[in-house]
Amino acid sequence: MRSGTDAHGHEHVFLGQDHARNERRIWLVIALTALMMVIEIGAGTVYGSMALVADGWHMSTHASALLISALAYLFARKQARNPRFTFGTGKLGDLAGFASAIVLAMIALLMGWESFLRLASPVPIGFGQAIAVAVIGLAVNLASAWLLSGGGHHHHGHAHHHDHHHDHDHHHDGHHDHADNNIRAAYMHVIADALTSVLAIVALTLGSLYGWLWLDPLMGIVGAVIIAQWSWGLLKSSGAVLLDVLSEGETLPDEIRDVIEGDGDRITDLHVWQVGPGHHAAIVAVLTPQPRDTAFYKQRLARLDELSHVTVEVTRAA
Repeated sequence: MRSGTDAHGHEHVFLGQDHARNERRIWLVIALTALMMVIEIGAGTVYGSMALVADGWHMSTHASALLISALAYLFARKQARNPRFTFGTGKLGDLAGFASAIVLAMIALLMGWESFLRLASPVPIGFGQAIAVAVIGLAVNLASAWLLSGGGHHHHGHAHHHDHHHDHDHHHDGHHDHADNNIRAAYMHVIADALTSVLAIVALTLGSLYGWLWLDPLMGIVGAVIIAQWSWGLLKSSGAVLLDVLSEGETLPDEIRDVIEGDGDRITDLHVWQVGPGHHAAIVAVLTPQPRDTAFYKQRLARLDELSHVTVEVTRAA
């Protein structure tokens, strides 16, 4: 048996169409973030700016979070043909997305707590310096968002077919749009950081003009609430994929029934789950008074291009 294939020599590679491109983009964003981190920490140390040093270390946590996504893409690609992953490595991105959502939630919690402490006990702010740091951070995050934009919205496949008594089929010709939770998580980290910078710039500018020290921590609390909401949405979507829960509004099971049922054929058992971005697997048990070869049902299901792995079982009605 070849590496990454089953006993019949069929691959189970269910990576998204943009997998390689998304991986390259994230590594570029990590490099950009790491460069800014070194510059900020170095400049802050040389010029005695604690604001620059603090933002530099903040950049390091940002880069660490992005590293989760990058390593998930790398591992999924390297292990895509490892036969131990019986349904491929397509879900590794969702696992990384789930982990990133937890990191986002922790960031939101820390932001909220720190802002609450600052609100209760205001501290002096070097407005000019802080605004400069926030602007630099926003520029880096906008550049990162641009690099990551457009990723994870398409999927791609390859076609191959095979037959045996309980037949399963691979067909990957779909053109539906499907989110990649891994690139989505990386994008959310960048956007969350950009949102923090925007809120900080607004608060610091108004604070410098009117002396409103309370506005900066208040904006921090607002940002924490928004980031927490994003985190919850990402947790739900990535967690659902990991637990084989179909997304709300998913019509694929109904489409399978529409294609198969009729002329006495009836589906008695149906399981549909996502195995990668844009790739679904299905097990279909058909009860029929006139048993046909499984190839007949496979041919019908071939029109559903979201299906990448199909197992069909046919039983004669009593």
